[in-house]
Amino acid sequence: MTEVIESRMAVIDAVLDRLLDGLLGLGRLLSPLCSLFVLLQLSALVVLLLLSLRVVCLLWSHAQFTRRLRCFSKPPTQNWLMGHLGEMRSTEEGLQVVDQLVRTYSHSCSWFLGPFYSLVRLFHPDYIKPLLLAPASITVKDELFYGFLRPWLGQSLLLSNGEDWSRRRRLLTPAFHFDILKNYVKIFNHSSDIMHSKWRRLVAEGESRQDMFNHISLMTLDSLLRCTFSYNSNCQESSSEYIAAIFELSTLVIERRGRILHHWDCLYWRSPEGQRFKQACSVVHGFTRTVVQERRAQLLHRGEPESHTDTTGGEEKKKKRVADFIDLLLLSKDEDGHGLTDEEIKAEADTFMFGGHDTTASGISWVLYNLSQHQDHQDRCRAEVNDLLQDRKTEDLDWEDLSSLPFTTMCIKESLRLHSPVSAVTRRYTKDMTVPGGRVIPQGSICLVSIYGTHHNPEIWPDPDVYNPMRFDPENSKDRSSHAFIPFSSGPRNCIGQKFAMAELRVVVALTLRRFRLTPGGVEVRRLPQLVLRAEGGLWLTLETLDAPQD
Repeated sequence: MTEVIESRMAVIDAVLDRLLDGLLGLGRLLSPLCSLFVLLQLSALVVLLLLSLRVVCLLWSHAQFTRRLRCFSKPPTQNWLMGHLGEMRSTEEGLQVVDQLVRTYSHSCSWFLGPFYSLVRLFHPDYIKPLLLAPASITVKDELFYGFLRPWLGQSLLLSNGEDWSRRRRLLTPAFHFDILKNYVKIFNHSSDIMHSKWRRLVAEGESRQDMFNHISLMTLDSLLRCTFSYNSNCQESSSEYIAAIFELSTLVIERRGRILHHWDCLYWRSPEGQRFKQACSVVHGFTRTVVQERRAQLLHRGEPESHTDTTGGEEKKKKRVADFIDLLLLSKDEDGHGLTDEEIKAEADTFMFGGHDTTASGISWVLYNLSQHQDHQDRCRAEVNDLLQDRKTEDLDWEDLSSLPFTTMCIKESLRLHSPVSAVTRRYTKDMTVPGGRVIPQGSICLVSIYGTHHNPEIWPDPDVYNPMRFDPENSKDRSSHAFIPFSSGPRNCIGQKFAMAELRVVVALTLRRFRLTPGGVEVRRLPQLVLRAEGGLWLTLETLDAPQD
């Protein structure tokens, strides 16, 4: 059905091109004054004809999807044409609507954004599992939710499909091997130290109440710049054009998604917001492109940097720079011996920066918020960290330490369930997909896999709004569905950086609890689901500096 619609639209565009060519030819034959008048009239007719044909195709498509999606429950709509347009809100109230949908429909429902987009919303493990585990060859990232990122992130792993995606995934997977991630733990320690030094200074100055998102976003950006580019930006203490551009792009993507007229490129790129987006993209792309080109030249002259943590073998080996993300991409080769081009590396580096800083910052911030609400859990985590670091000369955590924080990890996972950084992921499929109950999702429909809805489904999680880390005790988890907890999605297109994110979460949360006590900031917290889950007006907590435990 999708191919039929697209082919008809292509025919319409081809007819338009031919008509315009004919009009230009006619204009050359007529007198200048008459030509202008006739050309304007004919142009208006052509535009009206084209719009009419597009509207007909749109309404026909809408009618077909409406008919085929009758096997799914359909929440009440304004009318047949407008559907649920305007009802999907990125606010606290919008999340409460999702809660009501989950309680009412239990596993799934259809959803129509006017005649423009037909969706199936899914929020039960049994329904999302066959979709997320579907082969990557039939899975497509839809343009509604991901297309706005393409001018920024290019044809990267996040946005590519088919064989192009498979090749990129194979080339990028070694960059997230355990031996590589071990090197990054030192960076997480260092970036945390900088943030905590700033917090101590602020507390000493009487400013103990702080917005977690503000500080932690800068800290995760600092870590990512070091892990990706070996670049010391000093962004936690001073601003930079590159950092400002990343924040600007994230804000503009959110704004565009909420304005239906800006979904059309021809309107958006002529708007002030579109011009700002282009300018910010130019800054980010220029920075990344320069680093990639310089690093490729360095590799040609100096050879490969060290890519693992083994420092045996003499001083010469110890002095070698450890490989960062850019190095690993430059050195990667596929089975035919071909590597990534500079443009491909730039796209992956930009995607790593986009996907790695906001999501992790959201995760860390909400963990600290939840522990500030539950001092008993906070105290138990702190005791676990202090026991681990007892008799150590430094407070730095090693890779091997991360597996020795079981209760802290349970608290992190419960926070990722209750406050998932990403509320949903969307997919389209190149074939009809069957879910339980014999229901069929037609090819071309957008499948909105609600991570938030699944994590708050009372059929799966009793008392879903209660923060209870014991849900993730191994004994309590053994009979749970594999797709009941999916903060990093699942299947072949899951988050490639999830081990990176979990390592940073554990390091930052552990060191923060060792050094500070966190209590509520005295402000009502209203959730704000944007690209990641934030809080309206910031997530404010009160910090109390703790002395290092004495042996």
